[in-house]
Amino acid sequence: MERKVTKAVFPVAGLGTRFLPATKSIPKEIMTLVDRPLIQYAIDEARDAGISDFIFVTARGKQSLEDYFDSAPELESSLQAKGKSDLLQELQRTNMDSGAIAYVRQREALGLGHAVWCARRLIGDEPFAVLLPDDVIQGGRSCLRDMVDTHVETGGNVVAAMDVPNDKVSSYGILGVSEDDGTRAKVDRMVEKPSVADAPSNLAVIGRYILTPRVLQNLNRKERGAGNEIQLTDAIAAEIDGPDGVYGQRFEGQRFDCGSKAGYLQATVAFGLSRNDLREELADFLSTLDLNSVSSTAK
Repeated sequence: MERKVTKAVFPVAGLGTRFLPATKSIPKEIMTLVDRPLIQYAIDEARDAGISDFIFVTARGKQSLEDYFDSAPELESSLQAKGKSDLLQELQRTNMDSGAIAYVRQREALGLGHAVWCARRLIGDEPFAVLLPDDVIQGGRSCLRDMVDTHVETGGNVVAAMDVPNDKVSSYGILGVSEDDGTRAKVDRMVEKPSVADAPSNLAVIGRYILTPRVLQNLNRKERGAGNEIQLTDAIAAEIDGPDGVYGQRFEGQRFDCGSKAGYLQATVAFGLSRNDLREELADFLSTLDLNSVSSTAK
């Protein structure tokens, strides 16, 4: 009988160099889409999928990320006294129960696989989720919940996947598949950032994973891959012919790569337009823009 997936790992040790100078003092994960930080979207998705134990792999300079999940009694009292119950409720959703959240340090930047390996003692011998907060999915069912369902049915490792244009395959890990019903695909090959000619398909992996403990055993070998780093992709690929197998799970909704400036801006607009309190004013503003006349700013 497969064990329930209750633990999730959030690798948040990165420096966020693509967003400097903002990330000099602000962890990228608490940069906001409208009025919620990126990490909150990932937490909410995990909660919706039944996750109850949250493991953050951090590094120096992430103290404000840790503080974000603490209670703020003075602020809560102020909102309550002013009768701002909606804001109070929203604020309380960010609090984490004592013992529900844990932090481990990644002392060296040795790759995503290494970051996950750092959490091995907290994961133990259980299946677990990995969520990359940079990947934000808007709309549809919870991507991670669908992945948990696939894991329960198959017992295998599950990676979130989406179809990308052929000219984009070199930016992703790409799956080769032996079976594909349009939602779930049985993986027989994983290729990291292939050329168009070498890509086995255009089905790309994004930042959601449900993994079995065997993947941790593979990571424990500390084998270096692309970029001389310990790659999570390599540890997952080693399970393709194993007893559990690997599956690609397509998801509903639109994914935004908030690790890039363009993706972050696109997500900000999309999430702003989805809000009843912002849609009309934002749409009116966007309709007035003349892209040919908008002046660029110096870097």
